[in-house]
Amino acid sequence: MDPRQARLLELFQRAQAQVTDRVDAVEAEQWDAVVRPGRDVADLVAHLVGEQLRVPPLLAGHPAGGPVPTDTEELLAGDPLGSWEAAADAALTAFAQPGAVDATVQLAEGPAPATDHLAVLTTHLTVHAWDLARATGGDPVLDADLVAAALEQVGAGRAAGLVDPASPVPAGADPLVRFLAAFDRRA
Repeated sequence: MDPRQARLLELFQRAQAQVTDRVDAVEAEQWDAVVRPGRDVADLVAHLVGEQLRVPPLLAGHPAGGPVPTDTEELLAGDPLGSWEAAADAALTAFAQPGAVDATVQLAEGPAPATDHLAVLTTHLTVHAWDLARATGGDPVLDADLVAAALEQVGAGRAAGLVDPASPVPAGADPLVRFLAAFDRRA
């Protein structure tokens, strides 16, 4: 694994850890808290579990990660933290296998380098760590390295026409504000 790939894997693991901390902090009465219109905390965590569960089959060559449940209750199985941790561990283990980050994965949009998918997942986890903190009254401060990496990815996607323009931000806005604006969120 080259240094860039190792760095991507490290950032992925750090993004997973941010989510783990926030899922662990969810109180029983907060699972129904609204994260975004039409999605509560339980739905978001289930979505993240499903996303992580798709990684091992994707890296094994199954198109779009194979069949993964979509039902919140089925994905969380009565233990949201345990379900998240098991899925996150499986995804990290799959990406850490020799040659895994060199693979091409078959996403719904078409083939993509595994490193690109790893970067997208890392950004996605970072955004949703903030969403979870915001919905539950947790700490919304994000790992600065993850924010910087996500801003680089968003910039590259925008330059390629793959990412919509960001919400306007004041000149000189800090990286977190720019990151959140890129995903239509406000601090």
